[in-house]
Formats: sequence, structure tokens, C-alpha cells
Amino acid sequence: MAPHRHVPVLLERILDLLAPALSEPGAVVVDATLGLGGHAQALLDRCPAARLVGIDRDADARRIAGERLASYGDRVQIAAAVYDDLPAVLADLGIERADAILFDLGVSSLQLDAQERGFAYRFDGPLDMRMDQGSGQTAADVLRDYDVPDLTRVLRVYGEERFAPKIARAIVARRAQRPLTTSAELVALLTEVIPAASKRTGGHPAKRTFQALRIEVNDELRVWERALPAAIEALAVGGRIAVLSYHSLEDRITKSVLAAGARSSAPVGLPVELPEHQPYLRLLTRGAEEASAAEQAANSRSASVRLRAAERLRPTPTPSKGSR
Repeated sequence: MAPHRHVPVLLERILDLLAPALSEPGAVVVDATLGLGGHAQALLDRCPAARLVGIDRDADARRIAGERLASYGDRVQIAAAVYDDLPAVLADLGIERADAILFDLGVSSLQLDAQERGFAYRFDGPLDMRMDQGSGQTAADVLRDYDVPDLTRVLRVYGEERFAPKIARAIVARRAQRPLTTSAELVALLTEVIPAASKRTGGHPAKRTFQALRIEVNDELRVWERALPAAIEALAVGGRIAVLSYHSLEDRITKSVLAAGARSSAPVGLPVELPEHQPYLRLLTRGAEEASAAEQAANSRSASVRLRAAERLRPTPTPSKGSR
């Protein structure tokens, strides 16, 4: 997919949220999910005093984004890492704190459009689904090795698939004959297993299973549970963080972590709020913001997006010496 065809989600809103923290010379913005570099390029253009650190585990994404951002010279540094390694990436670059951080979660347009990566049920390709193709198990490995209870758990928890047990049993029965290795084979099985009535009202029958497998293969939710608190810790006072989520479980984690930082932790009835109990975040969005109807019509990827953002008010609290 060519970079000029890539349409970043909620681009103007992201710029409006993060730009106020990037006006000082040398300010650092981290695009922790660099992808094709659409958000990154727009941030560099909007904030000419800032420099950017781009993080992505996908080698193809790093290559394409690197080419796209080459004209910005030493304002751009790109690292090969998973986004929960953000603090280590900054430390390796000699950067103490970031002034703005962006996460655009989920699968990228590049990955969805690459038939050979196996992310999309609309293409036939090998069931890979790894964001980093150099390591880890593939979706085909999961389908070959997991038993019925584990497959059911993955489909139910990560795909919110109500037919998870039925699908899991069908996968195990099918692999006894021959393993599932291509997306077309998996789509055919799901089309047979999921009841016709559900297919008429619930969208494509493979959507939830493909989502669940992708999340399991890339350990996305556990990585996100580690990444968001680590990113907040790496954010300078006055810095801003924005998160684009496309799955209810991702958004639930984001909401919980940001809300915890934006409220007092003082015990009920405490007469004076101690400094360590004061909020260390200020929410910049009211709930989760969605894309406009016009953007959803123009860019289908924005249909499920949820945006949350916050500003760092003070250092993360540490327990006082007398606390227990």
C-alpha cells in the first residue's frame, strides 16, 4: 500500500490534542505505532520545532515510513520495538522524557492490505498474522496446537464470539483431517459453522475469529496493559498522550488507566488531600470520541475508533515514607 493512499484516522483531532505540547524547540513526540507514518508526517509538519521517535515492530512499516519521512532528516529516529518497550527506546536514544505520545492500536492498513500476511479474511493467504514476522507463533500454529478450551477462550475473550465453543470444536475436528493453513480455508469453515441467521445480522462470519487470532498471536492486550502505564511514566509534566483504539477490550484498558490517573486516590474522609493523592492526569476528551459520520463514510477503518487523551499534571505519585 502506497503511503499517499493511507488515510490516518482522526488526523486533525490528534494534531489539535498533541500540538500544544510540542511548541518548544527540541520537543519530542513518540509515535509508538508508526505504521505508514501518516500521523507522524502530519505532526512533523504541524510542529516544526519538534522531533519524532517512531516505534514499530513491523519491518515493512519501518521501511516505508522511513522512506516517507526521510526528508525530515535528523528530526526523525525510528526504532524496531514493540510499544511496551517505549521507555527503553527513549533511554537508548538518550531521551529522558517525551512531550507527546501517540498510540494507534490494532492492525495497520499496510498489514490488512498485504495478502501474504494473512490478517484479512477478504484475501486468501497464509494464516500468519504476526506483526513481527521474524518471531513468535503464527495463527496457523494456534489453530493447530490449541485444544478446544483454549481456542474457546481466545475466541470468546478476544473476539467476543458467541459461537466460540462451536467454532473451537469444528477447528479441532477439521485439523484431524488436515491442518488449517490459509485464510480461505478458515473462512470456509466459519461460514459452515456459524448459523445463517447470525450471518445475516452480525457482519462477516470470519470477522471476530480473525480479530481474536490476531490479538492472541501478537499478545496485544497484555502488551497494552504494560505499555500504557509505562508511556505515562515516560511523559513529561505538561506532556500529552492520545490513544486510538478499535476494540472494546483495548478501550476498556485505556479508560481504566487514564481515569485512575485523573482522580484523587485519597482515602474517603481524609481531611487534607496529600500531594501524592492528587490526580496526575487531566483528561482531554469527554469519554471516548468517535470519528464523524463523514470520516467514517470516507475511511472505513475509522468506523470503530475510540479516542481518549490526557495531559500529565505532575510526576506519577510515590507512596510517602509513612504510608503502608
